[in-house]
Amino acid sequence: MEHIGFIGAGNMAEALVKGLLSSGEYGKADISVSDISKKRLKHMSTEYGVYTTEDNKEIVRRADLIILAVKPNHVTRVVDKIKTYITKNKILVSIAAGMSMSSLSKAVKKKAKIVRVMPNTPALVLSGASVLYCNEMLTEDDREQVRKIFEHVGIAYLVDEEKMLDAVTGLSGSGPAFVSMFVEALSDGGVKMGLPRQMAHALAAQTVYGTAKMIIESDAHPGEFKDKVTSPGGTTIEGIHQLEKTGFRSSAISAVEAATLRSKELSKEEK
Repeated sequence: MEHIGFIGAGNMAEALVKGLLSSGEYGKADISVSDISKKRLKHMSTEYGVYTTEDNKEIVRRADLIILAVKPNHVTRVVDKIKTYITKNKILVSIAAGMSMSSLSKAVKKKAKIVRVMPNTPALVLSGASVLYCNEMLTEDDREQVRKIFEHVGIAYLVDEEKMLDAVTGLSGSGPAFVSMFVEALSDGGVKMGLPRQMAHALAAQTVYGTAKMIIESDAHPGEFKDKVTSPGGTTIEGIHQLEKTGFRSSAISAVEAATLRSKELSKEEK
């Protein structure tokens, strides 16, 4: 069993620790966490029983796989302090948005096994969507090992082209914000038509959750579920007509496109 070390003890790191322990494949002794915040370290130690330290170098020495869970603007500085301890057999995983593989490689300053991952916030409730891009140093077994780690907090895909991560950022990375706005709008609609706010909020959120669950579990096209609810001359087709008149689909597509293009811009700025 490999030892997994986390540099950074924020929400995403905590989600991964929770998922790994919940899987039963990893125990407390298999995970170490470092952070500059003593408060966060105390929380991780108390809540999950994992080893904690303020020393990033100790994490790299202990771990077979190191997950960089720090903000993008801190990555280069953190890697510079630990690069001596990143040996050819260790795997370095970065979840920093917009931090390219070339920048990570440049920071390490040696041939190393490096993985870029774009996770999303629903990982906090073990329902995330993550996409991974690995450099050429990783073996097929290495790639699967890392993918399975992220499967413990949702679904995880491997891609062979780094540029796909921009589209992933636009869709699943930014998507939770778009979906949250839709839930809020549904709730507002219910309130406008006379429902109490708390009930409208609960109905809207549960409707989105339940619909997504049906689509995932059946693997059917979303249009099939739309058609099942849409009876001739009924209430739903009236609502759909209004959504189409106000450009609902076009707005959703444009939102993903805009977020993707901005991700590409940020990657260029980072260079």
